[in-house]
Amino acid sequence: MEIKKFQGAIEAILFSSGDPVSIDRIADALDLDKSTVAKMLQNLMDEFNREEAGVQIVKLEDHYQMCSNPQYAEYVRRILDMRRNTPLSQAGMEVLAIVAYNQPVTKAFVEQVRGVDCSGVLGSLTAKGLIEERGRLELPGRPLLYGTTPNFLRCLNISSLSELPPLEKSRQEENAAEKMADVSAG
Repeated sequence: MEIKKFQGAIEAILFSSGDPVSIDRIADALDLDKSTVAKMLQNLMDEFNREEAGVQIVKLEDHYQMCSNPQYAEYVRRILDMRRNTPLSQAGMEVLAIVAYNQPVTKAFVEQVRGVDCSGVLGSLTAKGLIEERGRLELPGRPLLYGTTPNFLRCLNISSLSELPPLEKSRQEENAAEKMADVSAG
């Protein structure tokens, strides 16, 4: 198959899926190596992701998805008669940030950081597709581990977790670092 036909096949896969598709699955479907598929995906992204284009291809870690251009969201909402999503609560935002910056994490870890029960919030974030179960920790009781999803990246309009803003050092950490520097200097 020539390159244009492979790129057409990739377009068809992304369009028909509706969800993020991993580069591994695309490479398997086309019997090609990942680096070749990655180059083709980059070519497609260059072609589709023009400012005025209605459809874009977004990269979410090692997954790709075809989606509408965010600048046309209001028109899409009107035609699909969609209501605005309800915003996340303060508790939801806190739990999501804890999971995003520390993943994979257990419910106990999240509760230790927040100081309150987080069962309902974790369930709500899972139902919204922002976090998912990532296996179990090899400790007594085998607690569930949680991590963010490609949908989380899409909602934040970032392609990888490395694009999250860096955490600010707490005042306590800064004071401890200054004391260590003073002790080692003098």
